[in-house]
Amino acid sequence: MNSDNKIIEIEGLEKSYGSGRNAIQVLRGIDLDITKGEAVSITGPSGTGKSTLLNMMGCLDNFDKGSLKISGKDISFLSVDELSSFRNRHVGFIFQLHNLLPEFTAIENVMIPLLIRRTPSKTAREMSMELLKKFNMEDRATHKPGEMSGGECQRVAVARAIVGEPDLILADEPTGSLDSKNSMILLEILLDLCREKGSTIVIVTHDMKIAGMTQRMIPMLDGLIVGSDDL
Repeated sequence: MNSDNKIIEIEGLEKSYGSGRNAIQVLRGIDLDITKGEAVSITGPSGTGKSTLLNMMGCLDNFDKGSLKISGKDISFLSVDELSSFRNRHVGFIFQLHNLLPEFTAIENVMIPLLIRRTPSKTAREMSMELLKKFNMEDRATHKPGEMSGGECQRVAVARAIVGEPDLILADEPTGSLDSKNSMILLEILLDLCREKGSTIVIVTHDMKIAGMTQRMIPMLDGLIVGSDDL
């Protein structure tokens, strides 16, 4: 695989929590390449390291050993400010819990990544409303998270993650609080970004129906990748 075509390059990645005899090794030497524009799913039992690996890809946690490159950039050499800027420009993260800011409305939450980039407020609002319409959430645009259901909050959180059309979209069990209809709407929007914009999608999921919609499944067990099946 040509290195120019890789968006994720991981070699020997290890991560432990705790220290000494109480240390728990969560990632035990991960090697993984993901191609630009690819849609992949990471599957496996709970506690096997899937979310930890996703957090590493999303520049949200540090690793102990190994190397991780995103779009050819070794993120271990970036300062905190550089990492924050890089993440805002290139990575969209969809959390298990929506993590919306409670004091802001739905549309204001979606606008945040664009405003951090210094996108003009009017443009940011128009882009955010367009995306909320795709999720059938335009009538909730002025509602705050406490005034919405869990599923509605999750749709807003997804819109926030993808509004800037990042190169890399990472989703940790993104459909956990959604019904089957809205789960499919979400997956179709993500896959459309993959097809039309060349974004790369990495989804952690227990739902094999969702995993089956991606191009490749990456099974994990006990902190290791145990194989992959190209669909």
